[in-house]
Amino acid sequence: MNISKIANLRFFYTRTESIAFILSILSFLLFCIGIYWGLYIAPTDYLQGDSYRIMYVHVPAAWLSLQVYIIMAFSGFIALVWKIKIMEIASIQCAPIGAFFTIIALITGMIWGKPTWGTYWVWDARLTSELILLFLYIGIMVLYSAFSDKRQAVKVTSLLAIIGIINIPIIHYSVEWWNTLHQGPTVTKFEKPSAHITMLLPLLYMLFTFNVYFLTVFIKRIRLGIYLREKNSKWLEEYLND
Repeated sequence: MNISKIANLRFFYTRTESIAFILSILSFLLFCIGIYWGLYIAPTDYLQGDSYRIMYVHVPAAWLSLQVYIIMAFSGFIALVWKIKIMEIASIQCAPIGAFFTIIALITGMIWGKPTWGTYWVWDARLTSELILLFLYIGIMVLYSAFSDKRQAVKVTSLLAIIGIINIPIIHYSVEWWNTLHQGPTVTKFEKPSAHITMLLPLLYMLFTFNVYFLTVFIKRIRLGIYLREKNSKWLEEYLND
């Protein structure tokens, strides 16, 4: 399919309504299966007991918090260089999604930290850098809302997103660079993941499920952004009244 056609606001808006609906149903079904798998089928950990099960939400949310930021910065870069409208919309619409995943990661991490570390919060390198990520997302949303000219606002927020991407490798490698309470990599060890296969499979499944959910929300948020930008256009009025 022609990339320029997909980047066309009218084409994207009119062709993704049914896709978003199907993905919404798929996300719900995948979550139901994943929650049952993680809570009832996966075995109890011999050290942490059942408290480890929160990782089936915490780890995917933490991964998506980083992944969404990379997508936001990449979209912002394309918007700055090539002035593609749909990338302007995609970049700013990533911010609330990324903030949501970051909040989920922080909250579930605090809940998991209480039985593991004996406290909800420590000023650990991983936790602190993840908190900074949340502030970046919030800052981008606040900065965007401060401009009346939204195209100019995207230029500024895209630049901030690109600068802030330096925080992503800091978050990822913080457990290796500093002495931290946070456990090391569970999945990304190339030689051998630290999690047993019976625990690893539902985790990988939930990572896939969270990505499907992200895609669902991302499409819906882009559609919302197109609507807000084009609500006075003739083509959108005709489409909505059809």
